[in-house]
Amino acid sequence: MKPSEAGDEPWAVIEPLLPKKPCRTRRPGRKRLDDRPALRGILFVPHTGISWEHPPQELGYGSGMTCRRRPKE
Repeated sequence: MKPSEAGDEPWAVIEPLLPKKPCRTRRPGRKRLDDRPALRGILFVPHTGISWEHPPQELGYGSGMTCRRRPKE
């Protein structure tokens, strides 16, 4: 199964395991990418074998560096 084809069932298992989003109070900069597209991007890179710098942004994953950093957050 392609990461972009994962439906609601796997997400229902994964979502409770993720840390809560940090509170965003008066901080400049971009808003954080939602967890679901970030996870799809994280799974897309090893599935396709492309580098972290080149996931297609039109698929909604954000930048490759965003997906690469997310597990550390």
